[in-house]
Parts: sequence; C-alpha cells; structure tokens
Amino acid sequence: MAIDVQKQFLPLFQVRTDARHFQPDVPATDPYVAGHRTCAGCGPAIEYKLTLKAAGDNSISVGPTGCMYVANSSYLCTPYSIPWAHVAIASSGSFTSGVAAGYEAMIRKGKYDGEYPNVICMAGDGSASDIGLGPVSGMLYRNHDALLICYDNEQYANTGIQVSPTTPYGGSTTFTPPGEAIPEGKKLWPKQLAKMMAAGHPQAYVATASIGYAVDFMNKVRKGLNYKGAAFLHVYTPCQKGFVYETPNTIELGRLVVESGMWQMWEYDPETRTYEFFIPERMVPVIEYLKGQGRFGHLKAEHVAKLQNFCNQNWREMGVEVPAEFIRMATAEGEKDMLEAVKAAPVAATPVKVADRTKN
Repeated sequence: MAIDVQKQFLPLFQVRTDARHFQPDVPATDPYVAGHRTCAGCGPAIEYKLTLKAAGDNSISVGPTGCMYVANSSYLCTPYSIPWAHVAIASSGSFTSGVAAGYEAMIRKGKYDGEYPNVICMAGDGSASDIGLGPVSGMLYRNHDALLICYDNEQYANTGIQVSPTTPYGGSTTFTPPGEAIPEGKKLWPKQLAKMMAAGHPQAYVATASIGYAVDFMNKVRKGLNYKGAAFLHVYTPCQKGFVYETPNTIELGRLVVESGMWQMWEYDPETRTYEFFIPERMVPVIEYLKGQGRFGHLKAEHVAKLQNFCNQNWREMGVEVPAEFIRMATAEGEKDMLEAVKAAPVAATPVKVADRTKN
C-alpha cells in the first residue's frame, strides 16, 4: 500500500507596516553558516541566508554553477549545514525535479521515514533565465513539489560581469560597454522572467520579491514551500561588484528598486490567474535609484527618460496614479543629466495614490 506524502507546514512571519526597516523574529536555526567567500554586501548571499532561515533544517538545497557556487564551495568545505548539491548551470530544473520525484517515490514505498523535505533550488539569472530556462520550465510544467528561486543580480557576475537577459536597459557590462556607437550601453529591455513562468505554467505558485523587503521575501519562500506543487520566485539581489555601489547600500538598493517602479513585487494566484501587487509606501523618481550605481553613470538625459517611462508604465500596471512630475521626467527635457540628480529631491518621497489600496 502506498504511503501518503506528508508535507511540512511553515507559518508566516508577522509583517510590520509602521517602520521602513525593522528586525523580525526569525528562527534560531541557520542552515547557511559563516565561512563563505562572497563579496562584502553580496545580495545573493543575503538571499541565501533569508531563504534557508525561512525553510529550516529539514531542507535540501540545489545550486547550479554561478556566483553562489564558486563563492560557497571550495575543496571539502561549504557553508551549508543541510544537504547541498552542485549541478551544471543548465541543469537546475532537471536535477531539482529528480530530487523531488525521488523523495516522493521513497516515501510512498516506505523507504524513507519522515516528512517530505523542503526541496529548494537557487539559481542565478544566467541559469534560470538563459542557459537553463528549458529545464526550469519543465520542472514547473510537470508540477514537481519543489521551489526554484532565481536570485537575480542582473548579469553573469561569476565570469566577469557579462550581460544577461535580465540586465536592465542602459546597464554597462563587459559585453555592453557604452561608447560612441551605442552610448546607452545595453539597448535591450530585460526579460520578464516571472511573468513568463506565471503565464506559461498557470498551476504553479509564482511571485517576485526583493531582499530589501526581507519579511515579504521570507513569507513568499514559505508560501512557495507550503504550496503543493511547483513554485517559482524571482528575487532582486544587488551585486556590489557589477552594479558599482557603496557596500553598505545593498538593502537600500533593494528598497529603491521597488520604490522607483523599476522592479514590481507581486504574487500570482493560480486559482484566479491574477496578480496581487505589493505597493510601497512612497514613490521615488528612477534617477534616485540610478544615481548610486556606477553601471548607470554614463547615461544621458534621453536614456534616463526612457527608464522613467518604463517605471511609469509599471506603476500604471499596478494601478498607481503616476505623478505629473514623473510624467514630465519621462521626456528628455525633464531629465537634464545624471549630475543634476539632486534636483529630484523634492519629489523623492511622493505619497503613493492607488485606486483601491485595500487590494495590497
């Protein structure tokens, strides 16, 4: 007789709305311990720590080749106190599918005594949105009971800051250097990875997050693990080396990217096939997000205006009223150049106006 697979249930953390930054009550367990070799201020390392804090000790982690493989493992040494496996950069989805299917089979056959472990794969944007996109889609399509997280530092950082499908318009990388012929650097707009996953795999739990909103992210990790079936998270994780910013500003960038409208945070509901957007308490012009990063230091007024227009479109999609000043800044006349970013200060704390805030 087949044995039923018993999943773990992870309660959600309490979210405070009275403070922009606060210290939540988190588990004492720490499956991602000290001793790794990530850069100071590493966004993906923060994502790893938050994910495994939320998941707990009865978890299995899969890591395809990327920054967090190279920085987290050396000969006979890793920072994990839980089972961890390194796989090829293109195999994140397929390997994770096998782990999930294997545990389910062993439990049903009585060969594994215990709760179904949290099966988690954390892949960079190069793996999840580019080289390994097909296997990731296959894992979601077959509805394996696992969580796949794309930690997005918007570049191939491990191999020298090359462009990836999620590098934003205007981003300078070693493959998209600004010059006379292409002054903006990257000409293409980033791939909408999470929306592709939601639209193409309507039975899956799909959400986006940012490490600037740690409790929101940890709750989405737990929702994805509690969900019976495939789950996918796309999380913004700044890279100090590639973005070229001051090391202490990682979390602040994780806030500004949302407050500027450059990064939408939402959850996809498989039952209603709708998006529930997270609306921040304030809005800032995109130049407030750009000006602290060296990778955008070459942009001219017309390039910043294009990015502001992109953000304005994101706000409208979220049901947010776009301030007249933001609309003006979406023109070249409204954006002089990066050196005049300080002039944006008067509108850098614009209250958010939505048609129906109760939905958020």
